Amino acid sequence: MTYRTMKLSSALIVGTMLAAGAAHAADYPDHSINMVVPFSAGGPTDNVARSLAEAMRPTLGQTIVVENKAGAGGTIGTSQIARAKPDGYSILLMHIGFSTAPSLYKNPNYDAKTSFQPIGLVVDVPMTIIARSDFPANNIKELIEYIKANKDKVSLANAGIGAASHLCGTMFSQAIGVDLLTVPYKGTGPAMNDLLGKQVDLLCDQTTNTTQHIKAGTVKAYAVTSKERVSTLPNLPTMQESGFKDFEVGIWHGMWAPAGTPKPVTDKLISALQAGMATPDFQKRMAALGATVLTSEANPEALTKKVEQQVPQWADLFKKVGVQAQ
Repeated sequence: MTYRTMKLSSALIVGTMLAAGAAHAADYPDHSINMVVPFSAGGPTDNVARSLAEAMRPTLGQTIVVENKAGAGGTIGTSQIARAKPDGYSILLMHIGFSTAPSLYKNPNYDAKTSFQPIGLVVDVPMTIIARSDFPANNIKELIEYIKANKDKVSLANAGIGAASHLCGTMFSQAIGVDLLTVPYKGTGPAMNDLLGKQVDLLCDQTTNTTQHIKAGTVKAYAVTSKERVSTLPNLPTMQESGFKDFEVGIWHGMWAPAGTPKPVTDKLISALQAGMATPDFQKRMAALGATVLTSEANPEALTKKVEQQVPQWADLFKKVGVQAQ
C-alpha cells in the first residue's frame, strides 16, 4: 500500500468516525440519561441532583434518572462514571470531594485530570455547625469554650472520609485547635439521624441538609461557613464574624461525563445544564436551601479551573492535620 493510499484510507476512517459521531449527536438523547450521585439518597448532594435532573429534562426531552451509588467517600460512584461508555447517557454529579479524593485515597480508581469530561459547576453550598438539640452551649463562643473544657467527651459526626461533613469537621477542628473524637457514618442520613437521636454531639453539614432542622428547632445551630451570612438563616453568624477570619468553606457541586464523550453530546449537556440552572423553579429551590446557583460558571472551563485550584489546597490542609491517604 502506497503512502498516498494509506493517507486516503486514514482520512476515510476519520471521516466515517466523525460522521458517525455527528449522527449520534443529532439523535442524542433518544432515551433516559443516568445521573450518578456517589452518596446516599436523601443527602444534600442528592437534593441538588434531583432538582437539577428535573430542571434539565425539558431541554433534553428525556428523563434523567438519579442513581445513588454511595461508598468510599464518593469514589465508588465516581469511578463508575469513569468506566462508563462515553455516549452521554452516564453523567456524574459530585461535590468538592472530587478535589479531595486524590489526597484521601491512594487509588480511587480514576484520575481526576484525565478520566472525565467536565460539563460545568452547578451550585455552591455553605456549611452549618450544628449540635444535638439539648447540647449545653447556646452560641459559638460557648460552644468552643465547652469543647475545649470537655474535648474528651465531645463527639463530631461525619458522613464518611471525603464527605463534605468530614472536610468541614477537619477544618473546624484545626481552627479551634482541638482534635475531636470523630464518628464516621455511611452517609449523611445516618449521621443526621443519630444527631437528632442525641447519640452524637456535633455535625458540620450543608445547608441543603440542615436548614429544615435548624428552622424546626430539632438541632442547635451556631455558625455558617460562608463569607457572608445566609439569607435563609439570617440569625446565624459566620465563622469569620466569630473570630476565625480564614475559616470559609463552600461545598461546590459540578457535573462531569466520561472522558471521550463526543463534543456535540457534551455541548447538549452544557446547554441543558445552563438552561436548567436558569429556571425560576431551580433557582427558588436552591435559594430556599441556602445554596448559590453558579450560573456564570456552568461551563467546562470554570469547572476545570476549580479542580486545578482545589486539589493542591486540600492536599496541603490534609498534610497539616495529619490525614493519611487510605
